[in-house]
Amino acid sequence: MSLVLHTVVCSTRPGRVGLPVARWFDEVARQNGRFDARLVDLAEFALPIYDEPKHPVLQQYAHDHTRRWSASVAAADAFVFVMPEYNYGPPPSLLNALNYVYKEWNYKPAAFVSYGGVSGGLRAVQLAKQTLTTLKMVPIVEAVAVQMVAQHVKDGAFSQLEVHQTSATALLNELHRWAEALTALRRPAA
Repeated sequence: MSLVLHTVVCSTRPGRVGLPVARWFDEVARQNGRFDARLVDLAEFALPIYDEPKHPVLQQYAHDHTRRWSASVAAADAFVFVMPEYNYGPPPSLLNALNYVYKEWNYKPAAFVSYGGVSGGLRAVQLAKQTLTTLKMVPIVEAVAVQMVAQHVKDGAFSQLEVHQTSATALLNELHRWAEALTALRRPAA
């Protein structure tokens, strides 16, 4: 059975460029063939600011949007977060989505395709990694950083450089190794 990879579009704002970048990466992941690759768009879940009355560790969700999000997160064995940098940090939509559930994230590896201006979103990635480790996730080193992203998105499509492709391949190879290694930890305890 193939391991499932969710490439998550983290920006939900109108006019975002994350969707073309995520579509590009999802296609790279499908061609790579190591994962059953699926594109997940946070905007489609329309998660309000965290509104569950009980702590997420209990998994007693009161709202349909949370149950749908929980099922989506639980279905994946690994994640690639496609995200911009907002004021040196991750987008609030990602942090909100991460906080909605807990056990569904545990023992899964994650990587980043970040984008922005000169930094390519790397400062936001560093901050997001702190949250991931608290969720018992394993953020890997390999990443794709797209600098000056506006220069690479034309007519709704992402135009890659060789460094983007090379970085994406290295990311997928390492992410797969971690996803396989963490499989045992994701099994129910005996």
